[in-house]
Amino acid sequence: MQEHTEREVAETLDAPVIQHRIPAAGADPLILAGVNDGHLKSLARLGDCRVILRGDELILSGAVEAVERCTPVAQRMIRLARLQRPFDTADVGRYFEEAERAPATLAEDGDEATIALPGARKVIRPKSTGQRDYLKAIRDHDVAIGIGPAGTGKTYLAVAMAADALMRKRVRRIILTRPAVEAGEALGFLPGDIREKVDPYLRPLYDALEDMMPSDRVRKAIEEHVIEVAPLAYMRGRTLSDAFLILDEAQNATTAQMKMFLTRLGLNSKTVITGDKTQIDLARKEESGLLDIERVLRNVEGISFTYLDEADVVRHRLVKDIIRAYADQDGRDSEGDGS
Repeated sequence: MQEHTEREVAETLDAPVIQHRIPAAGADPLILAGVNDGHLKSLARLGDCRVILRGDELILSGAVEAVERCTPVAQRMIRLARLQRPFDTADVGRYFEEAERAPATLAEDGDEATIALPGARKVIRPKSTGQRDYLKAIRDHDVAIGIGPAGTGKTYLAVAMAADALMRKRVRRIILTRPAVEAGEALGFLPGDIREKVDPYLRPLYDALEDMMPSDRVRKAIEEHVIEVAPLAYMRGRTLSDAFLILDEAQNATTAQMKMFLTRLGLNSKTVITGDKTQIDLARKEESGLLDIERVLRNVEGISFTYLDEADVVRHRLVKDIIRAYADQDGRDSEGDGS
């Protein structure tokens, strides 16, 4: 495997300038190199340097700037491989982006950011600096607001934190809610009882729960009202104590609904609000409660705002490019409107 790695990856450059050897003893070679050496090839391609895995060393060769750029990413890959923490080629690209944005944070892979739920399919860890900051904000604040585009893990990580708090008996129940607003299309009359009518709007929350807990446990918790998944309108008039509350798709909550929800917070409760300002489906976007709390609650102690962007996207690699393309187009449209 190592001869194949050296032969394939060493062809990326013809004239190396410097060589840097990084100890890789104790690193799982399969996790570090990836399937068919995919991780090393990504490191070489994105960093524009030669990469050779030889014995217990990862050797970087190339121009000084290229080697310096590759080194923190390579060190992080080795550290994760030592901890038996798998990553993929898309993660390697994210590590480069994080190194450019905030080099000092690239070394942070502490277990304090790990969420290990009993019976879960996998250990949940942040995959970007933004996600790590988001988890820390949820831990440290009674009200944490996560704002960013689709695919950045806003809802998924919030549900993971809620499930973790429930398992550790820090709260007695989880309440998941979102506005029942149609995303740009009129669905018309929906058959069935009230639960069957609103379930399509709440399906993403169920999906996140079922990815973290056995489905029979989720069903039992819902039947016993330990976990409640309900439309935002159902929160009116309630005081929610000893609970972990999540308001998803908050950009589609009106200003009045947002105020109503925030004032439900009772003793020993924590609230996470997630939203994407680019996907407001209200008839009048200026009525979005998410936009309003940015202005009103910015300086309130105990409330945090975390902003995620395309660098934090953890879905298919094209999602990041799609978000960037739409943002660029919106920028051009704005310039056109102002001319």
